[in-house]
Amino acid sequence: MADELEQSPKGWTESQVSDWLRLIGVKKQYIEKLFEEEVDGQVLLALNEDFLKTKIGMKSGPALLIIQKRDELLNSKKKSQEKKKTTGGKKNELEQKNIDQKSVQCLPTTSEGPPAQIPEKDQAVVKDRQTAQVFTSKEDCRPRPFDQEGIDFLYVKHRVLQPESGASNLISPCHEFKSLALAAALDRTRLQAKFAKEVLKFATGCMNIRSNGTIHFGVMDSMDDAGYVHGEIIGIPVQEKDIYVDALDYIERSFSSGREHVRECVRPPRFIEVVDLESTEKRYVVEVDIVPSISIVKNKVYKVRLPNFKESSNKVEFEKETILRRVGSKTEPVIDKDISDFCERVKDRDAQREEAEKNLFLGAPDFCQDLGRKLKMLMTCGKKFIEKDKWFILVTNKFNPDDLCNIEWLLNMAVFCVFDFDPDSKISGLCSKYLQHHAANMHSLQSYRISGDMSIKEFTSHLHLFEQTSWIFCNGRSDFKGNEPPCDEMTWIKTKMTVLRESVSLICKQILPKGTFQVVFLLPSPVEKPLLHTFNEFFTDMKGHEDIICICESQKNFQKWQGFAEGSCGTQSVNNSSVVGMKMSHINATLQQVQSVKACARKHLPVFVKGTCVLETHEEEKMYSLEILTVDHCDETTKDFIDEEKANIDQQFYHGGRINWLNFWLAEHKYVGEVIERDAYQDVSNLVNDALKWNTDQTSVNSINIFHHPGSGGSTVARQVLWNNRKGLRCAVVKPSYPAAVVAQHAVELREYEEKDQQMCLPVLLLIEDSDKEYLDDLRNELEVATKTKRILHGTLCFILLNCRRSHDPEKRCKESPLQNVSVTHKLSDQEKRKFAGKHEALKKLGYEADFILTFVLMSEGFDEKYVQQFVEHLLQGIDHQSVVTSLILYVALLNTYVQNSFISQSHCEALLALSIHLERFRQHEFEKSLGDQAKLIFLHLRDEETHIESIRIIHPLIAKEILQQLLGNQKTQSSLAMDLLSNDVLFEHRFGREEYLSFLRALFIRRSRIIKGDTYDSFFSPLIEHVCENEKSPDKAIELLKEAFQRFNKNSLFAQQLARLHYTYEKFEEAKFWAETAAQQQPNNSYILDTKGQVYRKWFQAKCKAIENDNVPKTAQNIADAVETALKAQECFQECEKAADADMEHLNSSGFFSEVEIGFSLLKLISSSQVFANRANGHSECMKYLLTDYIPEKVEDAWEPFHGRLKKLNKTMQDALEWISEELSYFQTDIGSDGEETPESSEEKLSHPLKWLAKKSSEYGKYFSETYSTALQGESIPANLTPFQKRMIIYHLGGGNITSILSKLTDQKDAVRRLETILSLYPSNPKMAKFGQRDIVNYITSHLTLNCLSPQIQKVAPLKDLQALCHQFPTDKRKCLPGALFLLTLLFWPEDHDTDDEKETKYEIVHSAVEHLEKGYWTKRKDIPQRKRRIYTHFFLGSGNGLDKFVHKRKVERVTKGFSVSVKRMKWFRGEAWKKPEIAIMLKCVSGWTEDGVVYLEGPRKKKFNIQPLHVPSVPHSNENITFYLGFTFRGLVACNIIVKQ
Repeated sequence: MADELEQSPKGWTESQVSDWLRLIGVKKQYIEKLFEEEVDGQVLLALNEDFLKTKIGMKSGPALLIIQKRDELLNSKKKSQEKKKTTGGKKNELEQKNIDQKSVQCLPTTSEGPPAQIPEKDQAVVKDRQTAQVFTSKEDCRPRPFDQEGIDFLYVKHRVLQPESGASNLISPCHEFKSLALAAALDRTRLQAKFAKEVLKFATGCMNIRSNGTIHFGVMDSMDDAGYVHGEIIGIPVQEKDIYVDALDYIERSFSSGREHVRECVRPPRFIEVVDLESTEKRYVVEVDIVPSISIVKNKVYKVRLPNFKESSNKVEFEKETILRRVGSKTEPVIDKDISDFCERVKDRDAQREEAEKNLFLGAPDFCQDLGRKLKMLMTCGKKFIEKDKWFILVTNKFNPDDLCNIEWLLNMAVFCVFDFDPDSKISGLCSKYLQHHAANMHSLQSYRISGDMSIKEFTSHLHLFEQTSWIFCNGRSDFKGNEPPCDEMTWIKTKMTVLRESVSLICKQILPKGTFQVVFLLPSPVEKPLLHTFNEFFTDMKGHEDIICICESQKNFQKWQGFAEGSCGTQSVNNSSVVGMKMSHINATLQQVQSVKACARKHLPVFVKGTCVLETHEEEKMYSLEILTVDHCDETTKDFIDEEKANIDQQFYHGGRINWLNFWLAEHKYVGEVIERDAYQDVSNLVNDALKWNTDQTSVNSINIFHHPGSGGSTVARQVLWNNRKGLRCAVVKPSYPAAVVAQHAVELREYEEKDQQMCLPVLLLIEDSDKEYLDDLRNELEVATKTKRILHGTLCFILLNCRRSHDPEKRCKESPLQNVSVTHKLSDQEKRKFAGKHEALKKLGYEADFILTFVLMSEGFDEKYVQQFVEHLLQGIDHQSVVTSLILYVALLNTYVQNSFISQSHCEALLALSIHLERFRQHEFEKSLGDQAKLIFLHLRDEETHIESIRIIHPLIAKEILQQLLGNQKTQSSLAMDLLSNDVLFEHRFGREEYLSFLRALFIRRSRIIKGDTYDSFFSPLIEHVCENEKSPDKAIELLKEAFQRFNKNSLFAQQLARLHYTYEKFEEAKFWAETAAQQQPNNSYILDTKGQVYRKWFQAKCKAIENDNVPKTAQNIADAVETALKAQECFQECEKAADADMEHLNSSGFFSEVEIGFSLLKLISSSQVFANRANGHSECMKYLLTDYIPEKVEDAWEPFHGRLKKLNKTMQDALEWISEELSYFQTDIGSDGEETPESSEEKLSHPLKWLAKKSSEYGKYFSETYSTALQGESIPANLTPFQKRMIIYHLGGGNITSILSKLTDQKDAVRRLETILSLYPSNPKMAKFGQRDIVNYITSHLTLNCLSPQIQKVAPLKDLQALCHQFPTDKRKCLPGALFLLTLLFWPEDHDTDDEKETKYEIVHSAVEHLEKGYWTKRKDIPQRKRRIYTHFFLGSGNGLDKFVHKRKVERVTKGFSVSVKRMKWFRGEAWKKPEIAIMLKCVSGWTEDGVVYLEGPRKKKFNIQPLHVPSVPHSNENITFYLGFTFRGLVACNIIVKQ
């Protein structure tokens, strides 16, 4: 009965319960709480779910788990007891008890629940690790090598030695185990007596039967160690080793004869340390070897008196003398009747021993392994060469100085990181040697702690993990001033073990997918425990040893490692993946044979004086954002590699893979046929050569654009240009995802590398692929600023940016700017067709089957639609529609059709195909085998150039589109496929490459088509959603899709915003309102989302108005009240949007202001058409009276009671919005000279011509609020009795209501002069005496200025003096002046030539003060948006006339480039060519000044230096020079154009 109690969990202590909870994977915090609540076995049996949730505060999941697992445990106990009853027998019971108890107490676990600091997203990682560690049975281990001196050996706690054994061949030792658990805690005398008794008993038994033997203390013996398995290593604490050594002094008192023989045969005790993965307590197994050599024991029988401590007498007494022998696994006395027989057979035993010893010495020599081949196989995973794209993680300790000369093999490998246990490595070890050849970043284990809010992508770029090797100092770093001292083994385990575990887990489970890396343990020094722990972590996290290799020169160092590793993965596995006994110099030579590049090959760059210089690898790696093309690029490739791989490399390219530098190299060296040069190649080369010709107007940064159809070979053309220019220019490809500032810094470093004079360097040709215009502008800007800072002479070309961009209409882009753009299309010219046909024949002769060079074949056909259709039809014949591979093809096709450059990582595919590939070394082969024939042909395997992670896409986007159509057929829609993809948990939750996958998935549902991004059209929703709505005619499906995506992406507000837009597009306004509010709740300060909310009400209002019209509802105040309320709600939302946009310093969103005006007009139209105001003769004036005064007509009083206040403010709010837009446009006019790339895009509706819009709306506004508009328009005399308000409204209607509308008359000149004259006639005849407001003065003066520009000889224009006098009415406190007022001050008070010096000085002071305040206003207006996105607009230039005639409007100046396309015009102005035209010199006045440290100053003012902003910063000379320039007037102040140094 007692036994049963012991077996049942009922008898468990609190600690045992905690152990069990840890074992089933319960979190640490819950385990601690249950321990505090004193939950022992008895309480565990009584637990219910309610108690766990309320008292312990558990979530439902873990509570359910505990209850379920407890019940399973009880059931299994019951069953085992029933079984025992039937089988009976005490031994079975005992064994069952041992196993049961053991399963509770002693299963090794390596993590006590997730550590507190692990962020939630990583808890899964820890959970995985726990389940990986729950072993069903104990791991076996080997004993220490018998009787060998100087062996460094370790045991691991809870591992199990082979059972105790008897003598077999006399040489192989027999073993006996003693736990010594209780005795180890006794005092010296008692412990020595116990130890001596066991050793001497065992020794006598072994010597008498002539067998070698080892007795182990600290190893469990099943007789007295219930709860453990037989042979389990536990270890004993050893305070003083001499206690055990001195205990053998009992030999002299226990043996009456032959004492010296016993001394010779019994070796001194060995103390083998026990590693405990859970605890830092030091324990040992104490072992004594017995070696009865025949020369010592011949003809002898040994009798012993065993010592025994008698508690009764409190002293050691000796038992009677006995002859002992080993019988099986026990030591027993020889009984009296057998003694004579035993003595007689001594001779036989001696003969056997002698024979055994002789055989030992004459044994066959050790079999010598072919270590060289083994090393090659392990490092290449069975291939012929080490994969260039495989990452290596190195774990190592201290190197001998001699070995450091033999690490060339290591320098050619892609080393991801090094776990270095040598604190001196940076001073004198491996790190110092490595840094002579490569760049590396020094890190500690702490560096690998990832904070909760950081994504993996952010973390890897923060540590530069894929750019340069990460050198992790695992045990301190002696040269580092930070607090990182080395520590001893035990302290390390206490302090650094957890951080190591986190680092390894992070790398293996989140950064590098299985199969992309190998871990190499390189052990040149004795192995210490921390290294063993590191192996354990890698083994656990990599779920096996297949990708772990151990290289060790010394057999002695290896043994400790071997003993430890064998417990995890077995003797054979350890031997198979270890290379032991090879010298470092041999390793070095052997591995260089299987590397694809020669060791330490030198690379060279061209230099200005036509020679070359060496590019050091560590310097190259510091420019990590660039892939630098050297003069001798690829020359370092070994001949063996070329012979082996050339056909593969060639075929991969013609199948559709990206062109590789090796393709060009192989063609250049005639290993394969040449790469076809498309016509575009010649065009680009010509543009590059033109750019290289020196001319004084040359800018420092030149751009050439290649626009190409997706998959038409644009990238090949671009790379061909780089390849063929690598010997004359410095060429590089910009790697994706680095900020423009970093790329610019590296490009400047590349330009100046090893050059003497920074004025005389070769230009850098930079290839940028698939970047948007914004990034290119940023990069260009950064490079221009850099050349300016470096003071590079004007006219020196420093950089050529070769931009390779997707476009659906490359030819159109090319026509826009033939001097800058080149197009590459699917269509081949006649010459190209001939080249392709010839190449096709050549490839056929080489035996390339059409199926394996698909893209080339399609290209030869010009991607003809019919051909693509037939090709796909043929390809998909007989495909299994139900198979998971077909689903994968469909998913990839869907993504590739709608999301440019999308792919799915191979790791995701393997998860989907449920491939559990056990042998990593054949992983790629397994994956390809699982794909099936069709998939093999259409999938293209990609490798990320930075991370080396593999992925797949379909060979061409047109093929993807066709596959999607044909595979889906009529059976299934794209929407249902998208829904399947979205709800596929395996893909969505898969950990590796997750960020990229989710970004593609997000883009599938959210990203709109944009022409400027290379798409065919501008869309309102993502192309997939539009397809579902329009082609599948099922908006409801589209809504379902977006709802699912909203849930999937953690209720992301962008999806809610899309849902709102989709609902209002289909007039489902209640739902649209719900989704808009959902989005706005999540991001209350996002102006774009608030704009969407406003649009919901705006569209709703429009629908209500339409319903009133269609249903012929009488427009009574009551009937339209609902619509009015909706319009006012929309207006409120747009005002919120304006506030948010104003506060947002990083984005520019003016849509709220435009929409507020639009909804205002619609509302006014509705109100005017209501029965109250429409049907009466004086209806309009009645309406005005209501809107502009306190008067409320009776008919609307009750119906509109909630709105009166808001409706009466309509006039004011609309005017304010129009004024804001006018002011915005007077600073930055984006639609002037735009080529469709610079129009401001609001989040909802795109406004292509804001200037025209403003003029039109201002006019409508004035028209509405002035009853008498008709008379003014028809040129009749204006009634004299108009109020100032009515006059102002007529002025508005005529286009004089704001400064921007007035100035736009210079552009749209139709009827402008007559209108301006009428406008001026509406102002008082003596303006100085009239009480003008500031805005009225600004508009009045601007009207005069504009009229003068249009018709200088007209009499009605006031003289300059009068206008200057009017300006004195502006506030004296300039902070209160409107920007328009300050702008006019800079114009009107610009000094005349005939002014006296004093008059000039006074005017300069007025202008200077105005400029200072304009500058402040400009910075507020510009926010933190880059200047290139908010280019200031120049309204006037200083001309050569006098008075008002000296102001020349920009339009007049721009006429000199009339007739050119927009982008050519822009280029002519940008490069400064247009300024050189003779017409400009006649029209504009040249002003003198000077530059000082890059700042432009104006000559003239005496009291204060007057600095002028340069319009184009790079045009300012670096040295201090005298200059001339043209002066422009902007809302930022004055600007200098066409700066020329005076010779």
